[in-house]
Amino acid sequence: MTSPLRVLIVDDEPLARQRIADLLAHEDGVEIVGTAESGTTAVDSIKRLSPDLVFLDVQMPGMTGLDVVRTIGPDAMPATIFVTAFDQHALQAFDLAALDYLVKPFDDERFEQAFRRARRFTALEDTGRLHEQLLSVLRGEPARHTPPVPTLAAPESGQFIDRIPIESRGKVKFLPVSEIDYITSSGPYAEVVAAGRKHLIRETTQSLEERLDPALFTRIHRSTIVRLDRVDTLHHSAGGDYDVQLRDGTRLRVSRSRRDALAAKLGLG
Repeated sequence: MTSPLRVLIVDDEPLARQRIADLLAHEDGVEIVGTAESGTTAVDSIKRLSPDLVFLDVQMPGMTGLDVVRTIGPDAMPATIFVTAFDQHALQAFDLAALDYLVKPFDDERFEQAFRRARRFTALEDTGRLHEQLLSVLRGEPARHTPPVPTLAAPESGQFIDRIPIESRGKVKFLPVSEIDYITSSGPYAEVVAAGRKHLIRETTQSLEERLDPALFTRIHRSTIVRLDRVDTLHHSAGGDYDVQLRDGTRLRVSRSRRDALAAKLGLG
């Protein structure tokens, strides 16, 4: 019989600890071995309980989550999912080096993605890579390795992707690009919206833009790509700002630097 995954939850906010515990309650083969409300108690709990996985809040008074890693030492630290309220633009080190991280407030699907990744990682017992990644977080350096997740293969010259891999509930499904309405940035992830459903993938909008056919998709904002045949109406105000309204009624902001290119692609001259 497979041993349960032993989890420690560290956060100075009781409601935050409870939210993670509630989400873990829906997962099979998980044992919450303890919770900690401070960095100091987290260090003691990690040493005493030897958990397989730690959900570790970054911003705690006194001893932060990174202080906890420094105190335990990257070589002795269990698999760690950082939990943070940092602005997404400040997360480059975590994106490149951490096993994974959750930005508060996070939804159920984002939690599940991080947890599934952590479960696969601990099952592989790839501790050498984990320790290297934690050390890279402390140094603020990019790690040489990142956890394996579905990514888009680079298209051959002159060709573009026709479907996108979506990881959900332990499976990888393929979403045809013909079903996509629009794509927005979500930190190091992209949120792909199709038929009202949102899917998170570990790709940047820049990476996706390079792989999508520009005759079908265009960037209308630094953080937004839209499928052109989904655009129903172009709204503009007296101040010169533009929004596009899609067929389903969704309205998306158009940046001023991109409105002329959008108008040209829509045949407005």
